[in-house]
Amino acid sequence: MIKVSEVVIVEGRYDKNTLSQVIDGTIIETEGFGIFSDKEKLKLFRRLAETRGLVVLTDSDGAGFVIRNFLKSSIDPKYIKHAYIPDISGKEKRKNSPSKEGKLGVEGMSREILLSALQKAGVSVSEADCISNTEPITKTDLFETGLSGKKGSYDKRQELLRRLSLPSRLSPNAMLEVLNALMTRDEFFELLKFELV
Repeated sequence: MIKVSEVVIVEGRYDKNTLSQVIDGTIIETEGFGIFSDKEKLKLFRRLAETRGLVVLTDSDGAGFVIRNFLKSSIDPKYIKHAYIPDISGKEKRKNSPSKEGKLGVEGMSREILLSALQKAGVSVSEADCISNTEPITKTDLFETGLSGKKGSYDKRQELLRRLSLPSRLSPNAMLEVLNALMTRDEFFELLKFELV
């Protein structure tokens, strides 16, 4: 497992699952072409780019390049690194037939290829067990602060997401991932003192 400090953007959940077995870091999906109409998520990507930097890792097919070019034109390029996977013919194990272009996507790449793509993009990687020395915000923290698992949790989450200008559709798990990308655990508790009184 290697640690990546930038936020890695992939197309879908299978890409995220494959990459999460290779890196320790924040991985967020565009939900394919869903990013084109999701202004909240694009705003989140811009914020993450300015805070942590982004690495765009899309498939090498036409659709992947359309998504990559959309992000390239929507986010200040000084905050983005581009990782490219090679054109490899084949089909992913979970699929009955190959993709339209007959190429493997991110989910079909080996660990070595993904690591090479990230390194060629200039991503700083190192062997590590965690992304930082600070303690992360946990699901228990969300529960204990009333942001999950309690009566009124949904409303509290929506209020926090609104005040942080984050997408309202973030699930508790997705919100946890984004909060850990944007702030430390101490900053989270300090924020809650003022945000959710």
